[in-house]
Amino acid sequence: MSAQPFEISEVGGLPIVAGPEEIDIRNAGELRSALLTAGATSPVVVVDLSDTEFCDSSGLNVLVRALKRAQADGGEVRLVATRPAVLRILGVTGIGSMFRVHANLDEALAHKASDAGSSQVSAQC
Repeated sequence: MSAQPFEISEVGGLPIVAGPEEIDIRNAGELRSALLTAGATSPVVVVDLSDTEFCDSSGLNVLVRALKRAQADGGEVRLVATRPAVLRILGVTGIGSMFRVHANLDEALAHKASDAGSSQVSAQC
């Protein structure tokens, strides 16, 4: 495993944390580290899960904690999720309703923090 599977890039002043194929207990600490690094540079962080096929409860926990930290500072964490398994786990757990979930990176980057309403994920069983 590479030292940092969660690549951090920046587009339009927003940090983007890219998720690997799987997020689980083995790399949840690295996700936390990447989110803390990204959050230190901007109140809004985009987490691109478009290549992520699986996210377990430890990964979900890290995402929720990052969201709560960002909201406490007046920011937000936006998710890009496209894979059916990830969308399903976000919907089934209810966690998707906590985040702005976008269908692609361009949509997440274009989204204004002041926009009313957020995209929500519904469980598709």
